[in-house]
Amino acid sequence: MNYRHIFHAGNFADVFKHIVLARVIAYMQKKDAAFRVLDTHAGLGLYDLSSDQAQKTGEWKTGIGKVMEAADRAPADVLALIGPYLDAVRSFNPDGGVTQYPGSPMIARQLFRKQDRLTALELHPEDFEVLHAQFEGDVQARITKLDGWLGIKSHLPPKERRGIVLVDPPFEVYHEFFNILTALKEGHKRFATGTFLLWYPVKHRKGVAEFREELRGLKIPRILDTSLEVRSSGADVRFDGSGMIVVNPPFTLESELRTILPWLSSVLEFKKGSGSYAVNWLAGE
Repeated sequence: MNYRHIFHAGNFADVFKHIVLARVIAYMQKKDAAFRVLDTHAGLGLYDLSSDQAQKTGEWKTGIGKVMEAADRAPADVLALIGPYLDAVRSFNPDGGVTQYPGSPMIARQLFRKQDRLTALELHPEDFEVLHAQFEGDVQARITKLDGWLGIKSHLPPKERRGIVLVDPPFEVYHEFFNILTALKEGHKRFATGTFLLWYPVKHRKGVAEFREELRGLKIPRILDTSLEVRSSGADVRFDGSGMIVVNPPFTLESELRTILPWLSSVLEFKKGSGSYAVNWLAGE
């Protein structure tokens, strides 16, 4: 539990992940019925980008910083789709700019209607205390100190019977791919109608390829794989991009991503022409 997301908050991977999350939430809200978001690795909830830790890496400058600067020039169809996400970020920065960046539990909560609910799990003792304090007294949020992998078993299915399961581990160890596969098998067995969002880094290309093949072999229907890379692969192992596996995606999500990602890739790429994106089905109906 050495990983601290404050060093990476608001980077290109966060932006990509949170835009996908926001689009799935928007789709869930097309029906009046309540739904629950289960965030298995919730983190702090809100990150101070002016802190020494965030300033040390400055990763947010090539992530949310770039997107906020470019948003006014985004095509109208792109802006309509990413607008809810941008509004959620702006709500924590009323004076303009970006000094506070909301993590996934805070973005979800900001987008909720009064009937929607959040369950956020965090095991790191210091981060849990901060997260719990941020949601103190919020009747729509339940914050629990628990290993996110165990939460798959203990918190599914949600009583609302509609929901999103966000699995976003720190990937401190290589076998996180195996953990995700195990969690998906267990989670889908308990909550087959739920939408699962599974984040992964694009570093070890062989490991990513094997992970995708393992997903195909699970015999779980409707698995969409989308990824965003900010630079082309090189000889060294680098954090070149990230991906999101979406199980039971909204039927609108594929087309939405094909609208958003060309623009997002051009904004976030480290060098002109070095960015890329993909939207592929690993399993159909």
